[in-house]
Amino acid sequence: MLVLHAAWVLVVAMVISLVYEIWRATSKAGTSRHDSLQNLWGGLALYGIAAAVIAVLFVGPAWAAWLGLLFCVAWIAYGIFVFNPVVMCERKPGIIDWVEDLVFMGLLFVAAALLLYEVLGWELQR
Repeated sequence: MLVLHAAWVLVVAMVISLVYEIWRATSKAGTSRHDSLQNLWGGLALYGIAAAVIAVLFVGPAWAAWLGLLFCVAWIAYGIFVFNPVVMCERKPGIIDWVEDLVFMGLLFVAAALLLYEVLGWELQR
């Protein structure tokens, strides 16, 4: 059950992220080297990978929680060590940028926690 909840959290996170990146590529085009349709097209492969991982989580093989956890940890590490210190700084962020970043990263942490619970065999109690 935790894997399904994590999958839905990741769906929400990825939709928010994709909508944000489309907004940056169109409304904020040219603000930084990261804000263009060309950059958006190049990054769509990452969303394809995300969709594949989420699909595996919904299907639910035994190893799905491990895959999802590794995926979340990789995105969190990218956010901490690359996206925020490099991309965000170059984008001259405003309030929308910071809110999206905090919500997206927060959702990744929630999904990672749920998947970690699943991997460890822990359960949430009512």
